[in-house]
Amino acid sequence: MSPTLHREEVWYFLSNLNTMLGGVQIPPVFRVKQRFLNTVVQNVGNTLRLQLEQHAPPIHEGDRIAITCGSRGLDRYPDIVRTVVNYIIQRGGQPFLLPAMGSHGGATSQGQRELLARLGITEQSMGVPMLSSMDTVQVGTAENGQPIYINRYAAEADGIVLLNRIKPHTSFRGAYESGLVKMMAIGLANQRGAEAAHGLRYENMANNIAAIGRAALQKLNIVCAVASIENGYGKVAELHVLHPNEVLSREPALLQRAFHLMPRIYLDEIDALVVSEIGKDISGTGMDTNIVGRFHTIAASGGPRVSKLGLLDLSLRSDGNANGMGLADFVTKKLFQKIDFAPTYMNSLTSTEPNSTKLPMVLENDRLVVQACLKLCGQLDTYRSRLVFIRNTKNLNYVYMSGAAVGAICPGADVEVDEVETDVHFDTSGNLRLFDLPS
Repeated sequence: MSPTLHREEVWYFLSNLNTMLGGVQIPPVFRVKQRFLNTVVQNVGNTLRLQLEQHAPPIHEGDRIAITCGSRGLDRYPDIVRTVVNYIIQRGGQPFLLPAMGSHGGATSQGQRELLARLGITEQSMGVPMLSSMDTVQVGTAENGQPIYINRYAAEADGIVLLNRIKPHTSFRGAYESGLVKMMAIGLANQRGAEAAHGLRYENMANNIAAIGRAALQKLNIVCAVASIENGYGKVAELHVLHPNEVLSREPALLQRAFHLMPRIYLDEIDALVVSEIGKDISGTGMDTNIVGRFHTIAASGGPRVSKLGLLDLSLRSDGNANGMGLADFVTKKLFQKIDFAPTYMNSLTSTEPNSTKLPMVLENDRLVVQACLKLCGQLDTYRSRLVFIRNTKNLNYVYMSGAAVGAICPGADVEVDEVETDVHFDTSGNLRLFDLPS
């Protein structure tokens, strides 16, 4: 019988890995300023209000209108929702906020309320009720046989405003990815509908949500759709108000626009990529897979080719959900200790993809994660490694690159490289302090 190891003993053995990794040399790095297209909507409220007035969605006196509120941290989220609320009131309608996020928020009505509160969306901040429930009703069946489930409050409303950001999805490719159609197919469908939509796996997700979306548009009284697109700095670049009959035809072009505006790391190949933090507030998969080039499904591809990927921490606003950690090769002890496995695994079971929540190798501190990435990245001389540090996949305007990485920056990339390189700084506990340096 093998001896039982207590947790303290496990951490002791992990700390001893320093003897194997401690001698790995970490090359100095340059701070690199990456520039992206910086189109910005200067006055979100006025721009959206004017579009709503031009489209004049059919809202009548006394109509109860649901406004879909998803779980992602959209730029200017409260301003966008408040503008829609005020417009509906101006038209004589009675708006209410509707959490529309599938199984997020722990798949509970209170959890979804709390998630929206952290994003600035509450009854108090918006001045209208929030009706949150995990109850659904089946309103029909899609052409592929999939049942169409809709939040009970949405089904009972006189009208629905679909509100969401359009962006590339982290797990599949198709004409409709993260956006309005997916909001109908999954966001409005709560836990029950999200599980049904994911049941055919991501390889079929694009066709699945399109089929559900087409049928849902025929069954639901969608009065209009409001879509935002963000630039490479995470700011609102475009706002669009669509008639219900425009959603299916216009969203694919808006998705391509979002692809064009999204940020990236200006390298095609990276030997060692170190991400300071992941979290559900950053991306549904903790980090944007399109940025790091690691995917947990075969239904998506793109981004740089990354040999070794290390993760250092889990964001506070992720509430212990470590979805995405399974895409990494190494994580830190501090990240591991913040994991709440219940929401993490619920997320994975709902999406039908366990790869994103598999546990990578856990190392004592940031320094050892960086050294492990360098040791196994395929470069015998670590100073020839294309080493990259990023804060997270939402903040890519400033990154750190080794000299070898700087030399491999894509031709034509809009970057500004500091003239002087800097050592990679850690504190006495081995925590990375690179992003603490003054900008």
